[in-house]
Amino acid sequence: MKTQIDLNCDLGEWRSDNGPMLDRAIMPFITSCNIACGGHIGSEFSMRKTVLLAKKHKVKIGAHPSFPDRSGFGRRVMEIDPTRLKNSLKDQILALKTIAEDEGEQLHHIKPHGALYNEASKEKEVADLVIESVKELGLKVMIFGQPDSELERSALYSGLVFCAEVFGDRVYESDLSLRSREFEGSILTDRSEVLAQVFEMVIEEEVSTYGGERKKINAQTICLHSDTKGADILAKEINQFLRKHGVNVLAF
Repeated sequence: MKTQIDLNCDLGEWRSDNGPMLDRAIMPFITSCNIACGGHIGSEFSMRKTVLLAKKHKVKIGAHPSFPDRSGFGRRVMEIDPTRLKNSLKDQILALKTIAEDEGEQLHHIKPHGALYNEASKEKEVADLVIESVKELGLKVMIFGQPDSELERSALYSGLVFCAEVFGDRVYESDLSLRSREFEGSILTDRSEVLAQVFEMVIEEEVSTYGGERKKINAQTICLHSDTKGADILAKEINQFLRKHGVNVLAF
């Protein structure tokens, strides 16, 4: 059983008029946030507003860089020159870092978004490129990612602190990769299913896969996606559920 867990959420992803309102509803119940910084969505305005909201609630601030793919919301793998991708990631991270520091805050972590997250989990070259982007900026931040992944190995090899992330609202395959959003049954929205998975991962340190297997999993931070249906309610309920079971909800 884990005695401490971080609860994070991808924010600043304003695809509709209620985006800012949704962020305001979620922020009081999380302990770290991953702010979209222009690759898949996000602007100077949305970044600054989300940073200020995180500051108000004492939530740790992380950059959420992605493939430069706004039309596909960063959820498509791009065939892109490695140098161009690295420069894009550095620009995205630096944009958020600059805004955070303008507001008296520090960048706490980096978490790749969408297809970049998945590719960095399984492809060493992509994982190394993400970590090189962070190192070339001179940042000593935490890296959020899939446990036992190429990203974890690259981060630790480079001397960065890695935080093993699990998902309260996503379904796992037998290899502990996330089930593709293209397939049926990839997302959990039912409250009881989400809380049951959170209980498994944090209390029992296992997860039930799409195929029905039970697998060991290391959870240090739980992600809830802000675009999951009912995310504002789920954020509050996950927080309360964890505390009820004796788990401290705190950032690392």
